[in-house]
Amino acid sequence: MKDLGILHYFLGLQIEYQSQGILIHQSKYIKDLLHKTNMLDSKPCTTPCHPHHKLLTHGSPPVPDPGIYRSIVGALQYLTFTRPDIAYSVNQVCQFMHSPLESHFVAVKRILRYLKGTMQLGLCYKPGSLNIKAYTDADWAGDPNDRRSTTGFIVFLGHNPISWSSKKQHTVSRSSTEAEYRAMATTTAEVVWLQQLLKDLSLSSTDTPLLHCDNISAMALATNPILHSKAKHIEIDCHFVRERVQQGIILLQFVASSEQFADILTKGLCFPLFSSHCNNLMLGIA
Repeated sequence: MKDLGILHYFLGLQIEYQSQGILIHQSKYIKDLLHKTNMLDSKPCTTPCHPHHKLLTHGSPPVPDPGIYRSIVGALQYLTFTRPDIAYSVNQVCQFMHSPLESHFVAVKRILRYLKGTMQLGLCYKPGSLNIKAYTDADWAGDPNDRRSTTGFIVFLGHNPISWSSKKQHTVSRSSTEAEYRAMATTTAEVVWLQQLLKDLSLSSTDTPLLHCDNISAMALATNPILHSKAKHIEIDCHFVRERVQQGIILLQFVASSEQFADILTKGLCFPLFSSHCNNLMLGIA
């Protein structure tokens, strides 16, 4: 074994040490990707996708070479390790790997144009508490192709984001409450796993993890067993979340939609709100 000194570069991740903490970014990886796709001279844009824009399975001709599309999208997936701001957009274009259309390729190019203007962005990690807080959200029936909902969550350790996801739900939800509750169950499972991981590392938080949700009905379903009869079709998720709440493993807290950090992981947003959530996600400039 050989001591290579302080870590500065590892598998495409660049680590910079600052007075407040550390910054992890992938600016070199982005530059190489833009060079590979001939997008270095492209015009930057302010968001990775149009506000509330949805991709369709029809309406434009197929991509001549699907292999190029898959290669670029696969490279973009690796970027989501340090760029949660593009997680939703990348998740959208990943859903058409089998038969990409020209409209999907346009969406990929917009992500690359956004990266061109934000090449130096990365995650800032600062010392602080070990308390866990999470934000969970869902975009009910947001996919126009099959009307499935999108789950988005982000988990913080202190002020630092450590886990996030943007993913389409497996089944169609019959109400916004059901969609939000499925997202809440997914986030709860992630929080419980992270609690166990911290315990295995002999680390423990002083406060009970907080789960922030902007849907009052979903929160009521998690705390009030009387409502159980109205949600038998999501019974497993109901039991899973409610048991954790009753055991005191997690606490639920309402958050206004304007302060819902996970909103950026469920839909395309206009620039002012998108920029605000980027700051909430502790994205800084290298």
